[in-house]
Amino acid sequence: MITGTVDLPGDARELSPDEFRASGVPVAIFVHCFTCNRKVPAAFRVSKALARAGIACLRFDFPGLGESQGDFAETTFSSNVADLRAAAAWLEERLAAPSLLVGHSLGGAVALRAARHIPTLEAVATIGAPFRPASAARSLQDSCADIRPGEVRTVHLAERDIPISHSFLSNLADVSETNEIADDIAAVRAPLLVLHSPTDQTVPVSEATRIVEAAGWPKNMMSLDDTDHLLTWRGSAQRAGQMIATWAEPHIRHS
Repeated sequence: MITGTVDLPGDARELSPDEFRASGVPVAIFVHCFTCNRKVPAAFRVSKALARAGIACLRFDFPGLGESQGDFAETTFSSNVADLRAAAAWLEERLAAPSLLVGHSLGGAVALRAARHIPTLEAVATIGAPFRPASAARSLQDSCADIRPGEVRTVHLAERDIPISHSFLSNLADVSETNEIADDIAAVRAPLLVLHSPTDQTVPVSEATRIVEAAGWPKNMMSLDDTDHLLTWRGSAQRAGQMIATWAEPHIRHS
């Protein structure tokens, strides 16, 4: 079972699901970074910033992370894409169809891959996302270069021990085929915003440039100055959320 949190604008917290659907409040999904969860600063603060701007936002834990059940070693980039699509379907059934999709780091790559399959989206935004998903896990690939099929290796990452499987790395390499990625991005029909720090040491800003080059119009690229990759520096996550809300408003507001 996947665990998530929906952050609601203040005036929507007392509404029933039927009242919410009738209210026209736009709904977003936030996709967290690799091995993160819905409670890390980026997910928590961006989602809260969207809610303060009048946009409800679902943030959820991928299987085996945070409070979601499952074994992380059994997940892959492609299974994350499927989980995101399932979350969008759940939102549409239980609350309202998502109109905004926001993905951070590898979660941004997941969002770009899934967006073409979520027809209700009216805006998509990425934060520090890689063009090639494998770029966000380069250090893992280096430390697991000799991992064998069927093997799971424990890697110390972000002060935690993370089980990394051969199937995860293999799938990440497969979905990083350049032409396929470009096709996925070009197929996103919703307006796209690419946020990136020019000093990002984890995912270089050149990756953001490649995303923008592959995307169709309308598209925007904005600089997140004085920001680390995980948005832990003071005020950086809130600022990203505010930038996304301001940019998205004309695309997702209909009342």
